[in-house]
Amino acid sequence: MRQALGTLTITAARQGLHEITGEVGEWLGQQGLSDGLLTLFLRHTSASLLIQENAAPAARRDLERYFAMLAPESGSYEHDDEGPDDMPAHLRGALTNTHLSVPVMDGRMMLGTWQGIYLFEHRRTPSPRQLALHLVGE
Repeated sequence: MRQALGTLTITAARQGLHEITGEVGEWLGQQGLSDGLLTLFLRHTSASLLIQENAAPAARRDLERYFAMLAPESGSYEHDDEGPDDMPAHLRGALTNTHLSVPVMDGRMMLGTWQGIYLFEHRRTPSPRQLALHLVGE
């Protein structure tokens, strides 16, 4: 049994869902392990990680609109230190995940046909996000 640990820095171009399957797969391919478990951990509270539909852009747009409706920027929040999108970003992050686990077989993530890994940026002005990756396997 071996393990690998690394980080990726990702800066989304805008608020919303950004597929990062390629970047994660590239890192995975450099580790030299064929079978195991990959854990991804986002080191932030105003963004999150999702495994989601990667074929239909309408699914991503609908998901983005749904979260904007659940935690609108027009709400009157006590916490607004970094602007009107501050607390809604934290609420959206609380409703999703900051970590994912993905099985690995033959050096590839065992994602379904239409699944991709996404950084869900909840802020209007994105900043660099640190993603920690941990792979355990053989």
